[in-house]
Amino acid sequence: MTAGIDLTILRSLLFVPANRPDRFAKAAKAEPDAVILDLEDAVGEADKESAREKLATDFTDLPVIVRINASGTPWHPRDVAAVRALKPAGVILPKAETAQGVAAVVAALQGEVPLIALIETALGLANARAIAATAGVQRLAFGSVDYCADLACDHLREILLPARVELVLASRLAGISPPIDGVTTVLDDPSVAEGDAAHARSLGMSGKLCIHPRQIAPVRRAFAPSEAEITWARRVLAAGDGAVSVEGAMVDEPVRRRARTILASIG
Repeated sequence: MTAGIDLTILRSLLFVPANRPDRFAKAAKAEPDAVILDLEDAVGEADKESAREKLATDFTDLPVIVRINASGTPWHPRDVAAVRALKPAGVILPKAETAQGVAAVVAALQGEVPLIALIETALGLANARAIAATAGVQRLAFGSVDYCADLACDHLREILLPARVELVLASRLAGISPPIDGVTTVLDDPSVAEGDAAHARSLGMSGKLCIHPRQIAPVRRAFAPSEAEITWARRVLAAGDGAVSVEGAMVDEPVRRRARTILASIG
């Protein structure tokens, strides 16, 4: 799948190590919204060069995204060149920390591949609004595990709440699609990923990074509106204009906008 795909509508994005081409088609078979070929954390230093040579997009009709190595690493320039030649649906830039640094990567990609900026550090979060407003950035994503390592804090919802909200605000102020939440590290209980995705959705995020195929279906469910929400939205929009009462609650234009958003998400 080549560049030009709209990355703003992706909800479930599944990582697969770029040095394991035997897993590429298996990852696509899980039916995520996109497959991420990972050149960064999933690949050891000894395999970085060979992993880059294994990049491909012809194993699926799904969008294929490549997570390159961070700016300043010895592998970054060749990763950028490889992605520019491959023209996948998008590129994820890890350790995005400044608007200038992100703009340099966008320029190196020559406008060929849209970029998702992965916010993983305190500095990245502090500059998230400027990063989100950088030309060429289609979305922000939250590298929550690395963020916690940077701050030496626990990976808990209540601790990460301010960071997630800031990414939602940064995206809204920049006029780009809502951000993608980070991974759920629990693999043996898919309900944990579903709960994490539902929490992210409640904050205004609109997608999630996944690290196992069994997380895809739960994450997709969490980001889909419930039947109750759909029924409510239809009743709200059928109630007419102005301030009216629906099921004992006041409805005005801001409420109608929320109802339209719910119905638009189901096509």
